[in-house]
Amino acid sequence: MREFWKQMIHGLEEGQPVCLVSLLESAGSTPRGAGVMMAVFPDGRIAGTIGGGNVEFEAQHLAAEVLRTGENLTRAYRFVQGDERALGMICGGDVTVHFQYLAGGDEEHGAIFHALTEADAQGKDTWLLMCLDGDTVTAMGLAHRDGAQFPGAPESIASLLTDQAVLTQGNPRWFSIPVVKAGRAYLFGAGHVSRALAEVLHTVGFRCVVVDDRAEFADPAHFPHAEQVLQCNFGSFQLPIGPDDFVVIMTRGHQADYEVLTQTLRSGARYLGCIGSRRKLALCRDRLLAAGFTAEEYQVLHAPIGLAIGAQTPEEIAVSVAAEMIAVRAGVSV
Repeated sequence: MREFWKQMIHGLEEGQPVCLVSLLESAGSTPRGAGVMMAVFPDGRIAGTIGGGNVEFEAQHLAAEVLRTGENLTRAYRFVQGDERALGMICGGDVTVHFQYLAGGDEEHGAIFHALTEADAQGKDTWLLMCLDGDTVTAMGLAHRDGAQFPGAPESIASLLTDQAVLTQGNPRWFSIPVVKAGRAYLFGAGHVSRALAEVLHTVGFRCVVVDDRAEFADPAHFPHAEQVLQCNFGSFQLPIGPDDFVVIMTRGHQADYEVLTQTLRSGARYLGCIGSRRKLALCRDRLLAAGFTAEEYQVLHAPIGLAIGAQTPEEIAVSVAAEMIAVRAGVSV
């Protein structure tokens, strides 16, 4: 989402109006879930997506109307064959879409989007909240898990700060979107698979820290989108790995894997995965048990790493690992 907000900021600061298109509700089978956003600019450019297909095509036309009139809109679509709101789509679900007009040069909303990019850089849990009175957005601001929030936020804000988008009932309604999720992806090992994985993870919103003990591998030039690239000893690193973080171990060998595991297995990381053959992983498990770790502690490890899609090349393996990490982030059992 970071690029999305940057484009919003750029448009507003250039004096262009922007239509912010938000998927308020979704039920049944739909292309995307509630909380996704798209921005439409006067020249027809778009940033983000609400799912593609005819509903997005229609949304772009309605957004152009909003940019002409300056009036907000809400539209519901039902993807059932024969329904006039289906737009030719027969997925079997329902969506409600909101169109918000933002005037060019709007400093108030620009400041909100700037704060979002800063929260993203800090890896700080952040939600975007809107108060909807009919079609009108009467308040918008950010909320954080640490309690920081904007003036006018609802007293029941805790119920809005969840892993999924929330839309309250009644009028006015509060709409909450988790736009920044805390945590980083720590990649131990800076070889070919790690390089490919860092690129994939960047595109799906993970902030990567790459660690290797070899100076020629721990080179930021190999990881242009990583937040950090560190050279340190695998046997004695000090990194703030916690319950919001993801750990991927793909070092050059069994000994280095073992050293990293001894320091991360009890970290409480949200995801812990290690690349390698079943035989290598079995040997590593035996060493960990002999060192005092329990079978239950080892059980948290995703090994072999990644989803079983028959991946062979570094790029394919990166896709399989990223898919497993996305599933864990989304709370889907894998």
